[in-house]
Amino acid sequence: MTRLLPFLLLTAVATAAEDAPTFRNDVLPILSKAGCNTGGCHGALAGKGGFRLSLFGYNPEADWNAITRESRGRRLDLGDPAASLFLTKPTTALAHKGGRRLAVDSEDYRLIARWIEAGAPPPRAEDARLTTLKVTPAGSILPKGASLPLTVTAVYSDGRERDVTRWAKLTSTDETVAEVAKDGTVKIIGPGQGAVSVWFSSRIVIASLTSPWEHDVPAGVFTAEPRENLVDRHVLDQLQRLHLKSSPAADDATLVRRLYLDLTGKLPTPEEAKAFSADAAPDRISRLTDDLMKRPEFTDYWTYKWSDVLLVNGGKLRPAAVKAYYDWVRTRVANNTPWDALARELVTARGSATENGATNFFAVHQDPETMAENVSQAFLSLSIGCAKCHNHPLEKWTNDQYYSFANLFARVRAKGWGGDPRSGDGQRTLYVLDQGDLIQPRTGRPQPPAPLDAPPIAMDDPHDRREVLAGWLASPANPYFTRAIVNRVWANFMGPGLVESVDDLRASNPASNEALLAALAEDLIAKKYDLRSLMKLIVTSRTYARSSRTLPENADDRRFYSHAFPRRLPAEVLSDAIADVTGVRDTYTEIALNDGSSEKTEAYKPGTRALQLADSAVRSYFLKTFGRNTRDITCECERSNQPSLVQVLNLSNGSTLNDKLAAKEGRITQLLAGNPAPEAIVEQAYQLCLSRRPTEKEKADFVSALATTDGLRPAVEDLFWTLITSKEFLFQH
Repeated sequence: MTRLLPFLLLTAVATAAEDAPTFRNDVLPILSKAGCNTGGCHGALAGKGGFRLSLFGYNPEADWNAITRESRGRRLDLGDPAASLFLTKPTTALAHKGGRRLAVDSEDYRLIARWIEAGAPPPRAEDARLTTLKVTPAGSILPKGASLPLTVTAVYSDGRERDVTRWAKLTSTDETVAEVAKDGTVKIIGPGQGAVSVWFSSRIVIASLTSPWEHDVPAGVFTAEPRENLVDRHVLDQLQRLHLKSSPAADDATLVRRLYLDLTGKLPTPEEAKAFSADAAPDRISRLTDDLMKRPEFTDYWTYKWSDVLLVNGGKLRPAAVKAYYDWVRTRVANNTPWDALARELVTARGSATENGATNFFAVHQDPETMAENVSQAFLSLSIGCAKCHNHPLEKWTNDQYYSFANLFARVRAKGWGGDPRSGDGQRTLYVLDQGDLIQPRTGRPQPPAPLDAPPIAMDDPHDRREVLAGWLASPANPYFTRAIVNRVWANFMGPGLVESVDDLRASNPASNEALLAALAEDLIAKKYDLRSLMKLIVTSRTYARSSRTLPENADDRRFYSHAFPRRLPAEVLSDAIADVTGVRDTYTEIALNDGSSEKTEAYKPGTRALQLADSAVRSYFLKTFGRNTRDITCECERSNQPSLVQVLNLSNGSTLNDKLAAKEGRITQLLAGNPAPEAIVEQAYQLCLSRRPTEKEKADFVSALATTDGLRPAVEDLFWTLITSKEFLFQH
């Protein structure tokens, strides 16, 4: 019997460990819910008080080691769990700078104590893994003031389901709509479409919440609304749920101006605006859209848009490479290359930087990690950078997934570009090795290369891993790819994206109209990623044609498209619009380099429009002041449409506008050469600037001012200055 005692003791300990709470699935969720492993506590890079945990528990093995082995194991007392620092500190039985995080009489305290009592078993490879996270109810329609308890359920690989509500982190995505308590109870505090983001063990799910406005809008109002296409159907369905009445259609002048600016970045001429108003055919918008898409200005505008996303930047590329890259993008826009084909060609590009412009996408991304992050941002609208150091705190991507994704680019290499970095030849060749891997710093080993949410590639496969990436990336089965480009295009025409911001398609940032986003994505897939068909679908909808004038029943709407949302013209569009009206164009003669210096360029001839600039590094005080995208990173945040005092001063007394109005070769000189009557001057000014005729009052006021002035030209300059600096000119509406 004496000889059997050690064996029986070992067996008892092993049995207790099997029945004990697990570190991975039981202890770590408690630490995360208590905030112990957040960036402001022990999850900080340097930890706190000499104790460091991985952020949100992304590295269970390292956390277990820190708790049980560091500081000579003094944090645990296996013989007396209640005496463990791991329990006495968070309960404040001993002084704790982080305050009380755990109650002695709580189930969480007892669970950790049981884990310690069982010998603090480590995370094991055979531990059940979380496979699914569910929240119920997943969607609700509730009036203001109502409350609703949410339940979070974790499903594990061993088939076990567990209520984890008390360990999950629940966050309202819109606190003007709902607030959520620690116990999972949601309270509706205002109208709108909101959601609760639920985080547990690096998994995220969403519970959607709808709270209608208290407007009394009869159902017949929505029934009577015309539905031109799927856009109108889904928008009106949501407006009816929210009790938001839609604004009437915009007038012809507003609509034609909107179409020209959104499709080509250019104001319509007075003749074009008048022709649209005179056209009474029901298909006039469709025909005008087709016509505008054939124009070189359409190609200019959308080449510029995609050059922002793909980072065509002379601060990082040599002149010949910039030209090749820009020409590559422009050719694809002009040829209406399907977006999936463009993505595949770009991601797998190789060869000379001047012969295959697409290779320059990798020239502005010099390492595998940056390549991975920018491919993800450009084509998936997913920011995975946070997962480089730890599991993503706002998304499901893990640290291992990040390095698996980045390892797809580990074999991409380039040669050339020796000598003077300012030389213009741009001779650089991109090629791919048949071996080599990126090391995962946490493990010291490479992660098997794999696209996000896709099976890994064999480590010894000699083929270009980017081919597998391209197949996954641009596949209709990849939900992120299609939704990302739909959202970008939608935001161009409608102002707010269906997901805001357009670069942020994470699961915890739901769309304002999920049904519409899904329908548009399905339609784009059916149309073989023809972006022009998507654009036409949007602009021919009744939703697009609505006035920006609000009604009492929709004045509070900021994201559901019951009316148009005014937005300031982008810097380049505004610059070209001022040049078109005044008849005087800017000249672009210098390129700004990364070191802060500049160099002369002859790439842009006199008469070049801002939207024809291949390079975001071209010096322009006006474009910089009005928020041009600097193309340093793939992010819409690089462009600013926010007003500023500097912009006001630039328009008020800066040389950009005033010098153009005073120019002897400009529009005003031409206008006055025919000695027109004051009435004709006012009419022409309004048509040029605002694409409409002046109202009777506007006309009378300006005619009176022109008739009584001592000098006609200064008065005409003042007239144009007044119109150009007005909100009606500066904003798309």
